[in-house]
Amino acid sequence: MNASTPATASTSHDDSLQRLDRLSGIAQRLLDRCRERGASQAEVSCSEEAGLNVSVRMGEVETVEATRDRGIAVTVYFGKRKASASTADLREESLDATVEQACAIARHTEDDDAAGLAERELMAADVREFDGWHPWTIEADQAVDLALACEAAGRERDPRIENSDGASFGSGSSLSVYANSHGFLGRERGTNHSLGCALIAGRGEAMQRDGWYSYALAAEDLESPAAIGRRAAERAVSRLSPRQVPTGEYPVLFSAEVARSLIGHLVGAVSGGALYRKASFLVGSAGTKLFPEWFAIEERPFLTRGLRSSAFDAEGVATREAPLVKDGVLQRYVLGSYSARKLGLQTTANAGGVHNLQVAANAGDLDSMLLGMKRGLLVTELMGQGVNTVTGDYSRGAAGFWVEDGALGYAVDGITIAGNLRGMFNAIEAVGSDVDPRSHIRTGSILVERMTVAGES
Repeated sequence: MNASTPATASTSHDDSLQRLDRLSGIAQRLLDRCRERGASQAEVSCSEEAGLNVSVRMGEVETVEATRDRGIAVTVYFGKRKASASTADLREESLDATVEQACAIARHTEDDDAAGLAERELMAADVREFDGWHPWTIEADQAVDLALACEAAGRERDPRIENSDGASFGSGSSLSVYANSHGFLGRERGTNHSLGCALIAGRGEAMQRDGWYSYALAAEDLESPAAIGRRAAERAVSRLSPRQVPTGEYPVLFSAEVARSLIGHLVGAVSGGALYRKASFLVGSAGTKLFPEWFAIEERPFLTRGLRSSAFDAEGVATREAPLVKDGVLQRYVLGSYSARKLGLQTTANAGGVHNLQVAANAGDLDSMLLGMKRGLLVTELMGQGVNTVTGDYSRGAAGFWVEDGALGYAVDGITIAGNLRGMFNAIEAVGSDVDPRSHIRTGSILVERMTVAGES
């Protein structure tokens, strides 16, 4: 096998549709049994997963792991009482026992006015796929070759690469069926593949670590092992001889791979669970301006090969393209049916999460954004969990580069950046076109006008 580029995935002996048929049959039989035992509503989730993961370090194999898993989850409703049970055993007697257990538990639960399936009229009618199934029948020794080639390319890139944290390869597939007593049955199948490397530059206390990885649904969309290894080496070497910056307030540019965390904080704060518990700084914020007027985020669940593309959510509700933020104004919350009822609203088809958020760009690539910023901090790594979603207070360890005259100056670490998310959102000056494709939150670099940077006193 040529380890310079990933092999094209093979679909020979692909029995995924037959296995989905089997899971669908199990789901239907379980729903029938729930109905026979008096449940007013019921839902069933069935899944199968398989994967191969390998890791190497310093030219030696460390781990090779093949995984295979399956699961059945049954949820029953007796009026407003709800209970669930699960099993990995597909024998009929085990399936019967799982239904019995769920029904028995329901008899001892309290009524919950928000419990129940999503409304029947919201169920998806079109359950098409979005080109997310690309199985890779790769053997373990071939996977090891890819990881070794990736690490070798990085170690050979620069003599300052003194050590390695290793390289890893992963390939997985999943099949899932969701069915409920409204008559809805949805089937999904998906694959994911990854290859990455982490390297160490320098020696002793001067050592710096960084890496790179590629992630895709189809093998042909992965970066080559050599490209990943070289980029990991370049990133590690670029962090040598870091300094701190004087404590002060500066423009902060979040590179694309960390910028998506800012959007993730927004999603968490406008998600139903946080809102009905009043554990969010954005309670009551729908319809209010949170961002500059040009800022927009669109949910796009129907993207071909989108990492979170789906025709229906985890409750069978039909997904739809819809703005989350438009003209800087938060258009809606992120809700499943339960949290929607708790808030007196309707589900937004987000049970299980959001589907492919696209943040609109108003600027060019990273180089052009550095030129526009002129002077400030480029953040390429964030550390710690210092984000309070109740108050919006934000304080995290960071590393990156000081920017002077629109160009990278020197590496920076040992600093903390701080602000409040509400103020940070409103102070976004630019979003770049350099989208990182490795996440369902598709955003380029994000420039915040000013944040507090704690460095040298």
